[in-house]
Amino acid sequence: MWTVHGDGYRIEPGQVVGPGERLAWAPTVGIGMQHVVAMFGATFLVPLITGFPPSTTLLFSGVGTLLFLLITRNKVPSYLGSSFAFLAPIAAAQSQHGPAGALGGVVMAGVALALVGLLVQVVGHGWVSRLMPPMVTGTIVALIGLNLAPAAWNNVQQAPTTAFVTLLAVLLSTVLLRGLLGRLSILLGVVVGYAVAAVRGEVDVTAIREASWIGAPTFVTPEFHLGVAGLFLPVVLVLVAENIGHVKSVAQMTEGSADALDHVIGRTLLSDGLATTLAGAGGGSGTTTYAENIGVMAATRVYSTAAYWVAGLTAVVLAFLPKFGAAIQTVPVGVLGGAATILYGMIGVLGFRIWVEHRVDFGNPINLSTAAVALVVGIANYTWAPGQLVFEGIALGTAAALIVYHGMRALNRLTGAVAAEGHLEVGGPTNAEPEIDDPSWADPGPR
Repeated sequence: MWTVHGDGYRIEPGQVVGPGERLAWAPTVGIGMQHVVAMFGATFLVPLITGFPPSTTLLFSGVGTLLFLLITRNKVPSYLGSSFAFLAPIAAAQSQHGPAGALGGVVMAGVALALVGLLVQVVGHGWVSRLMPPMVTGTIVALIGLNLAPAAWNNVQQAPTTAFVTLLAVLLSTVLLRGLLGRLSILLGVVVGYAVAAVRGEVDVTAIREASWIGAPTFVTPEFHLGVAGLFLPVVLVLVAENIGHVKSVAQMTEGSADALDHVIGRTLLSDGLATTLAGAGGGSGTTTYAENIGVMAATRVYSTAAYWVAGLTAVVLAFLPKFGAAIQTVPVGVLGGAATILYGMIGVLGFRIWVEHRVDFGNPINLSTAAVALVVGIANYTWAPGQLVFEGIALGTAAALIVYHGMRALNRLTGAVAAEGHLEVGGPTNAEPEIDDPSWADPGPR
């Protein structure tokens, strides 16, 4: 299925190993294992935070990756790991209907994403860009991360010293280590925090001793409640934007053009939706394509899908080692609090990054109003409960972003009020040019 690149061991300067190529199997297996390490730090944190079985989540991340490779016909090298966009809706759904009810919401989101993938495959993805320009997408991503801030604080309060050490270890790992180790800063921070928690007597290893070496993961059957639909469906918008962004990044690196893989975007969304549906049906967390693994490809210059088959199969094998899953579940709450402090903040800042990268014009009052309303609704966790349905901060904030942005644009087309005030074109995703060529905190002085 893959042609061997060169002699199978060396990559000449200026060359890359493409998706349809591979190195010899020995280095390919090694790179595949490296992909498992890269995704592991983020993937295993989701079940720890949500309370889902870690081994089950790991299993479905591996199975989902293999399914992704099959559906995309080995054209898109990517790993499907646990999505942090599901953390807030899972927490809210669990408080109402328990873990099974939350899993039902994950299944709903997966089915919806798969349907979006089918639609994109038929009509193209241009409508997605029109519905969710960078202004709206950045707002939705930001409010999802910031909505989780109280959950991080709740964990920190239970073991503040351990949480602080964990957070400090993450920060120091980021600036003191290079290459792959630097990208694994959260995982390394958790390891350091775990060691400190063990010294402080905060770790109970009874479950590890009692677990067997080999055994099947724990499966949980989902329950479906209409009331959680409003919690999970906004996540679909985030997954769509994230998935398309990652596909374009891979296309740019492998084909030299961000649009080179547009013809398979429908397949990538469909496969991600099916993987999420499968995970929710068995007790795992919803999945998404992983930027961490894109970073590994950029560092190694190996974009071979063969390495991802190795990664997916490795994750499946690890899922059948109960002691491994039990060890993950012993991570104490203080460690989770420290990691979540930076992790949730990073999710929020990723939304701001979307604005910056697309140079969104906040001198435009429509853009400013969209972000202002949606962020407050999401961060304050506004709640609306019509009948059996319950819509909380993320759902209402997402709806606010879409309605305010598109509603104000529609009205402005009638009035022309914003354009009359001298602002740039309404709805334009970027500024014509930055306000200053070399932004600095220093006073630029008279011009």
